[in-house]
Amino acid sequence: MSEKFRNEDVVLDIHDKPTGLKWLGLSLQHLFTMFGATVLVPILVGINPGIALFSSGLGTLVYLTVTKGKIPAYLGSSFAFIAAMQMLMDDYGYPAIALGSITTGFVYWIVSYFVKKSGSAWLDRMLPAIVVGPVVMVIGLGLAANAANQAMYATGANGEQIYSVKFIIVALVTMSLTIFFNMYLKGFLGLIPILLGIVCGYLIALAVGIVDVVPIQEAAWFALPDFQTPFVTYQPKFYLTAVLTMAPIAFVTMTEHIGHLMVLNKLTKREFFKDPGLDKTLKGDGFAQIVAGLVGGPPVTSYGENIGVLAITRVHSVFVIGGAAVLAMALSFVGKLTALIQSIPNPVIAGISFILFGVIASSGLKILIDNDIDFNKKRNLLIASVILVVGIGGLTFQAGPVAVSGMALATLFGIILNLILPEEAKSETE
Repeated sequence: MSEKFRNEDVVLDIHDKPTGLKWLGLSLQHLFTMFGATVLVPILVGINPGIALFSSGLGTLVYLTVTKGKIPAYLGSSFAFIAAMQMLMDDYGYPAIALGSITTGFVYWIVSYFVKKSGSAWLDRMLPAIVVGPVVMVIGLGLAANAANQAMYATGANGEQIYSVKFIIVALVTMSLTIFFNMYLKGFLGLIPILLGIVCGYLIALAVGIVDVVPIQEAAWFALPDFQTPFVTYQPKFYLTAVLTMAPIAFVTMTEHIGHLMVLNKLTKREFFKDPGLDKTLKGDGFAQIVAGLVGGPPVTSYGENIGVLAITRVHSVFVIGGAAVLAMALSFVGKLTALIQSIPNPVIAGISFILFGVIASSGLKILIDNDIDFNKKRNLLIASVILVVGIGGLTFQAGPVAVSGMALATLFGIILNLILPEEAKSETE
């Protein structure tokens, strides 16, 4: 091998190259762990799932290239931006999301430059656990109402919302099965509970007659993904709201990025913060987000599921991850698969979302617990309180055509309060 260090505890180390059917099988296995969550994001936002698969695969290849093939990480659709993307899609359409995604990529680039020049300690000071934890909670809890509505209401012939017991039953059964898969399956199957939940929920929805299969029958086997490219499929405009809404969220996803690197360091017995360096990993993530925005996909980010499959299979090869990326891009051209994904009914998505959104919110709570945040301190209590209410309540600051709302505004408030509030209140020092 060309690399100086090799982890002897794994089946395939980072630069090992499996070939033939072994490569194909391992790559498919890796892709399946990312598939459910990767296609769920575009469904929730209204983006074509085929192009999301394409941008996910392309973004992963870009990341592997920028980091010189030294980090075994797969990038999938980011959940952190869902609420912002839903708002932008409703108000302006996909071009605004594209601008936001490209903006977040440039934010990563700028931060990577300062990390290279002066380290990352300043980033930790700006985004401590007391800011990141509540913001992550907002990401999950802010979407809770959407999931509940999807579980309760069917759309009538005239577009009216009709309360449906059938929808609720399908949603709850889907949720229950996904919980079962999470708790009682192990090995590789234990890594794909979301995908298994979607498949089983879909079959139940099909059995009770709430799936429209006509688009699947009419779809071609081969079809180009729904590429959305500036100056080709649309004329780009500058949406200040998109920039102000999505740019602050980039700082939250950066902490997730750093956390994943820490776990990968322990898993692979390497030091990725030094080689290729945090600046390179941030730049790679940012470049991947820019590319995703240029082709029509949602912003991409590293996935915790990726770490899980590396730990269980002990296959750390970047060539396997690259293979999963290539297969994702190939599957994006299968028209019937895209139509099948788009036909997943709302209650099935809701059943999965009950768990996913709750897990995101609980992850924010875990950040606070793991960092021993003391809520007897007024400073911590005030920062968390403002973030939670502003974010979940959907407070909006609007000046003319520019609007900043929800999680983006909550993130800004959290950063500002963390920087200006003293460590102790006057009443605590007496």
